Parts: sequence; structure tokens; C-alpha cells
Amino acid sequence: MQIALAPMEGLVDAPMRELITDMGGVDWCVTEFVRVTDSALPWPTFRRLAPEHAGDWRTRAGVPVRLQLLGSDPERLAENALRAVSLGAPVIDLNFGCPAPTVNKHRGGAALLQEPALMQRIVGTVRQALPANVPLTAKMRLGFADTSLTFDCAQALEDGGAAAITVHARTKLDGYRPPAHWEWIARIRERVSVPVIANGEVWTVDDWRRIRAVSGCEDVMIGRGLVARPDLARQIRAAANGEAVEPLPWADMLVRIAAFAERLYAADPDGQYLPARLKQWLKLLRLPSGWPDEAGRLFDDIRSLKTAAACRQWLVTATAGR
Repeated sequence: MQIALAPMEGLVDAPMRELITDMGGVDWCVTEFVRVTDSALPWPTFRRLAPEHAGDWRTRAGVPVRLQLLGSDPERLAENALRAVSLGAPVIDLNFGCPAPTVNKHRGGAALLQEPALMQRIVGTVRQALPANVPLTAKMRLGFADTSLTFDCAQALEDGGAAAITVHARTKLDGYRPPAHWEWIARIRERVSVPVIANGEVWTVDDWRRIRAVSGCEDVMIGRGLVARPDLARQIRAAANGEAVEPLPWADMLVRIAAFAERLYAADPDGQYLPARLKQWLKLLRLPSGWPDEAGRLFDDIRSLKTAAACRQWLVTATAGR
């Protein structure tokens, strides 16, 4: 049984990957997508989105990091996949699930779920270009507007040469609205022979149990659920081993929030990124699966803070003596 940390644009970046994998329980994670258009991307693009390349493509906790590409040009995707491999990327993942309107408008992400033939050509072209020892995987949703092409898309990925398929059990139009339709993952598993990884709406240990039971998948990928509850993978691992599940106390989580903020502050002490990013994260931490009361109070306390320095100082004071 493997637990993967999902790629989420603007949310699961290198600092967040480091924080979550430090908690334990995660087997591998995926970068935010590298957007490919009509050219070979410069090396700094790969290094910026995957700074773990300097550490043998592993987070500080030693968790492997895969590189994700997004685009619709098979040849350019293959070219950039090779560039990433030359930088040491151990696995290439292709994005067929991003629901962002800007991405879809430019024929990327979930928009490709309307074109199974192109999906197969993309995967096939990239697979042919990669060294045989570098796995190629793909992530898809159930469809764009509906599920009429779900099986065609999954079959296209397998026929193209994907070694595994992660399925986010919602359509593009579903966005992130519950529920996730886990039963569709089970149907996809019946149609393809490659491993299928279940994804979508896992917030708690009980959700993990249910998605595995309904989908029949051994492996699960978790995105927002791990951002809202960074120790969720550790809880799941304990439950899987028959051990007592001990949720992380808020006092310990607050120390980790402060360390996360410190890293962002060091990178951009004069900008607006830290306040915006911290408030974005706290909105998830205050969900029912996280720490609704404590994170809610923290969000209220820093809501009016506008600068990185002010956020940092507030957290330094809040964690003093801990």
C-alpha cells in the first residue's frame, strides 16, 4: 500500500512537500506541473519547480519526487521530458486533469479528456523518447463535462505506454465539489491492466478506508486532505499497521506553520507572498478534518496583516517558548 502526495498548482510546492513528507507516511510526491508550449524550457524552470533535484530528487525526509508535465504538443512534451530526465528526474508524470480555465483554454490538462486519440499520441510519443528505465505515469479525471469518454481516455493512456494511471474521481466540471465518484475508479480498473491509483475527497482515515473499499485500489493519492491535515498519511499508516492513531497536537502544528513561514520569509522578505500563502493554507487547516477552532482563530488573528514581516513576527511571538 502506497500513499502519494498529489500535485496541486500553487499549493503543493517544494516547501509544502517538505513539510508534509517530514510528517511521515508519504511514499512519493509529484511536482506542480511544468507547462510545456512550443519550445524546450530553460533549465531554471525545472530547477525552480523541482528544487529537490539538488537532493537526488528527494525531499528532506528522503521521499522521492516525480516531475509532472502539462501540455498538448506530443513532440515538445517528449523534448522537455528528456530535458528533465537529463537533470535526474526519476519518473515523468503527465497531467490530464487540471481543471483551471486558463489551462483548459490553451488545450491543456482536463481539456484533453475530450481527445482520447491525442492523449494516446502524447503518451506514446513521450514514452518512446524516454529511456526504458524511466517510468512514465499519467493523471486523469473522469472526463471534461461528463463520463462518456472515461474508458476511452483510460485505455488511451494504457495503450500509449503509461505504467500507472492516477484517477481523480470527478469531471472537470465537477471541479472539487463533493462527492468524488469512487465507483468509477473501480470501473476503470476493470478496463485497464496497469495499476490504478485512487484520488479524490480523502480527508480522514475513514475516507481512506472507504476509497480503497469502493475503488478496489491498493494505492491512494491525497491532495487537499494532506494540506488540511499534514499528518494524515502518518495516521493512515498507523491504521494500516493496526497501531493507535494519534493526531498531531495543534501546538506542534503551530511550530511547523512558523517554520514554513520562516522559509517563505527568507525567500521573499519584502513581498506579499507570505501573507497570501499563509491565509490560503489556513483556510484549509480550519476545515473540519484539520484544526477548525485553532486554525480558525489563527486565521482571524492574521487576516489583517499585510506584510511578510508582520506575519513572521506574529508567529515568532505565538510560538515563543514552545
